[in-house]
Amino acid sequence: MKLKKYILAGVFSVSATTIVSAQYKEPEKKDKVEIFRPEAVFDSLQARKMLAKGSAVIKGIAYTKQKHPLGYSVPFSPRILANKMKVVLLPVTSYFEEWYRLRKDKENIRKKRFVYLSDQAYRYRLEAITNSDGEFTFPDMLPGRYFLQGMLNYTLKGKYNQYTGSGYNGYGGRTDYYQQKDYAVDHEDRIEEFVEVKENGEVVKVKLH
Repeated sequence: MKLKKYILAGVFSVSATTIVSAQYKEPEKKDKVEIFRPEAVFDSLQARKMLAKGSAVIKGIAYTKQKHPLGYSVPFSPRILANKMKVVLLPVTSYFEEWYRLRKDKENIRKKRFVYLSDQAYRYRLEAITNSDGEFTFPDMLPGRYFLQGMLNYTLKGKYNQYTGSGYNGYGGRTDYYQQKDYAVDHEDRIEEFVEVKENGEVVKVKLH
């Protein structure tokens, strides 16, 4: 009798974990991704007019500051200049304003919550590439409000002492031994800023960080 009970338990255990096919499969909670979208309709005519040629210039410098391994900024750390980074300029339309408010309220990368910017809205943009000093320029701009964004990738390198073991003498004393090691940590900072051009012919300077 004990043997029969054991066999039955084994059968139930296997059947509970058997993978079966179906039309729909419920994802694990840790794998779920939430996508939010603006309710406003994107106005391509408004965006096109805002990106027409004017006579103003947006000049800027893009940089970030060194981050602690836990993610927060390090006080008085030197600038890390954005070398050969793409800077994207988007016109601040009514659709974009709703997208940005929604992103501030809903987006949480750790919880896999993202706010979707439509492909059509992203199509109406200008792009610039920084030089080795992080400088960039958008010429021929009309008066209006714009949003600048870039993804700055960099690697922090340094040294640390790695514990390799301990030694003991005949009197019970202990000596710890360390070996110096190199480390490299990759980072990606999303840097962004709003900028407003008030009139044709002006030069607007901005710090993108």
